Amino acid sequence: MKASSQQVIGVDLGGTGIKLARFDRAGQLLAEQHIATPQPAVPGAVCMALCEAIEALDPDRCATVVGIGLPGPMDAAARVARVCINLPGWQEVPLAEWLEPQLQRRVTLANDGNCALVGEAWQGAARGCGDVVLLTLGTGVGGGVMLGGRLFTGHNGAAAEPGLIGIDPNGPPCNSGNRGSLEQYASIAALRRLWDGEPEELHRRACAADPEALAVWERYGRTLGVGISSLVYVFTPQRVLLGGGLAGAAEHFLPAVRREVNLRVQAVSREGLEIRACELGNGAGRLGAARLAIDRLLPAA
Repeated sequence: MKASSQQVIGVDLGGTGIKLARFDRAGQLLAEQHIATPQPAVPGAVCMALCEAIEALDPDRCATVVGIGLPGPMDAAARVARVCINLPGWQEVPLAEWLEPQLQRRVTLANDGNCALVGEAWQGAARGCGDVVLLTLGTGVGGGVMLGGRLFTGHNGAAAEPGLIGIDPNGPPCNSGNRGSLEQYASIAALRRLWDGEPEELHRRACAADPEALAVWERYGRTLGVGISSLVYVFTPQRVLLGGGLAGAAEHFLPAVRREVNLRVQAVSREGLEIRACELGNGAGRLGAARLAIDRLLPAA
C-alpha cells in the first residue's frame, strides 16, 4: 500500500464518551463517530464497545493501525493501561493484546493528555513550540508535557500527570490516593462544588454577563492558576494549553489564570509564556492518538 493511501484510526476514550475518527496519513479527517462509554465503564464492556465502533467506522478495513488515548498512564511498551483512576476496574489492563485479535489491526495506547498534546503539536496551538504543558479539564484533569519537541513520559511511561499534583494537603480526597490534587479543584465535579448546576448553564450565564456566574469562573480560574504556577516553575514552558470540555468556557476564566500566574511566578520563569486554549477542541485527542499510531506502527513514508 502506498504511504499516501495508508489510513489510521484514532480513539479518545473518556469516562462518558468515546470519540473515534479515521484519518489519512496526513491527518485529513475521513470519517468520525462518537458513542457513549458503557456504564459502568469496566474493561470488558469498553473493549466490546470499541470493537463494534471501530468496525462501524471502518467497514472496508482501510485502516491497518489504531491509536487509543486513555485517562491514565500506559506501560513503556504502550500495550497495557496501568491504571485509569476514574474508570472502574482499570488496573494493568492489556488492552492492545485484547483488541488486536478482534480488530485484526495493530494497536498502540497512550495517555489521553499526551494524545491531545500531540494533536495540538501536529495541527493546533502547539505547532512550532518545543516546550509545552497541556491540561485537559473535564471529568478529571489530565494533561501532557512536551520538552524539546518530545513527549516527556519518564522511565516507565507514567510521567506527567499534571492533574494529580497537590495544591491543598487538606483538600478533598482524590482517586489517585492524593488529597487536594489539582483535579479536585479544576474538574467538572470541582466546578459543581462551586456552583449548583451544569457547566454549560454557567457558561451561558457568564456570556450574558451574570455577576454570579462570572464570579464563579473567576474563582475557578484563580485556583487553576495556582496549580499552573507550580507546573510553570518545574517546566518553564513556552505555552500552557487548556483543553477538554471546560476549555469551551476559557474566555471566562483565562484572565484569572493569567493574573494568578503573573502574581506567583517570577518573571524569569515565565519569560515568553503564553497561556491559551487549545485550537482543536475535543478532536485533539483522537488526532494525536492517530499520529502516535502512525509514528509507532507504520513504516516511514
